[in-house]
Amino acid sequence: MKVMVNQSPVISSCERISRCQTQPSQGHTVPAGGFAPAVSKARVRICLRGKRPDAGNALIEFTLVMTILLLVSTGLVSFGFALHNHLILTNAVNTGAQQLALSRGQTSDPCATASTAITSAAPTLSSNLTLSFVINGTSYSSTTSCPSGASNMVQGASAQVTATYPCVLAVFQEKYASCSLQSQVTEVIQ
Repeated sequence: MKVMVNQSPVISSCERISRCQTQPSQGHTVPAGGFAPAVSKARVRICLRGKRPDAGNALIEFTLVMTILLLVSTGLVSFGFALHNHLILTNAVNTGAQQLALSRGQTSDPCATASTAITSAAPTLSSNLTLSFVINGTSYSSTTSCPSGASNMVQGASAQVTATYPCVLAVFQEKYASCSLQSQVTEVIQ
C-alpha cells in the first residue's frame, strides 16, 4: 500500500529492498548475488523475517521502568494509608474531646465517656490506640478510665485529649520506617 505525502510515495523498507532486488539504480548493474549494492544481505534477511534489529528492546525497557514505578506506587499507597489513619485519628480525637467537654455532670467517669466516643469514631484504630487526658490541669496518662476526673470537670476549665497510634511504612512487606501518629485536641468544659 502506498500513501502519498507531499506528492511523493511513502514505501516501507521491505518494499524498497524488493524493488532494489529487481531494478538496479541508475548507473549500477546487478551483481552476481542478485542484490543492488545499496542493500545489504543482512538487511534483506531481517526484512524477509519481518523483524527489526531492535525488536525486544521495548520489552526490556518496560521491565526496568515498571519495577521502579511499582516500588514508587506501592510506597505512595503505604503513605496514603498512614495519612488516612491520621485523618481518622484526628476526627476521632476531636469527637472524644467534644464528648468530654459536654459530659460535665452527666457521667461519673469522663475519660471512659471520651474513650468510648473515640473508639466508636475510629473502630479500625481502637486496638493499638493510647489515650491520655488532662482535665483542669490534672493528667490521666495511658488510661481509658478516670473516675476521679469527674471532680475536676469545672465549667470554663480545659479538657485535653491526646491519642497516639503506631504506624509502619512498608513497601512489598519490607518495613522502611516506623512512625507514630498523634493527635491532640483541647476543648473548654461546658
